[in-house]
Amino acid sequence: MLRILLAALVLTAIITQITDQLLNNAFDAAGYFGFFTIQSALMNVVVLSVGGVFALRVAAEPELLARVRMSTLSYSVITGVVYNLLLRNLPSDGSFEGIGWPNEILHVWAPTLIVLDWLLAPGRPALAWKAIGFALVYPLTWLAYALLRGTFTDWWTYPFLNPDEPGGWPSVLLHIVVIAVVIVLISAAAIGVSRIGRRGSLALASDPA
Repeated sequence: MLRILLAALVLTAIITQITDQLLNNAFDAAGYFGFFTIQSALMNVVVLSVGGVFALRVAAEPELLARVRMSTLSYSVITGVVYNLLLRNLPSDGSFEGIGWPNEILHVWAPTLIVLDWLLAPGRPALAWKAIGFALVYPLTWLAYALLRGTFTDWWTYPFLNPDEPGGWPSVLLHIVVIAVVIVLISAAAIGVSRIGRRGSLALASDPA
């Protein structure tokens, strides 16, 4: 039930942002839904809702759902990390800023609560380490989209992806590598947590004696 409530909170934050921008003639659908933050938040709305339904009905969730939850957890955490380290204190560029609390939900509270759900909720199966590769599919796809769009339209989703900023392409590539490494580390940590206390039980289950 808590997952469903969190999904509703994240969706409410997104709807509030869209409504606020519409009321102020500042909504650009292509731009808004192009952000990694928004896409990954919408993924979490779906995954949290499905995970909440499974938690109410079965004791252990399917491995595929756990793999997807681990992936969207890593996206939510990297969103929070990047926002709070690189974007929060940037000077205003004059664009519409809007109501503040949805940003806090999407970049602080949702990542924190999603991590706590992964750590504390029962019924999570042990994941194989190869699931790290699964978690990287979406970020790499989004990155290719963001770079291509920026190249052809000169509209960059985030300042650190803009090669016209100080540092140029070397800075862009450095940020990409660092963020990719952090996603791998977050995914590995989540998988490690899922395997704690499971190795022995898995060995016993496979023992023919």
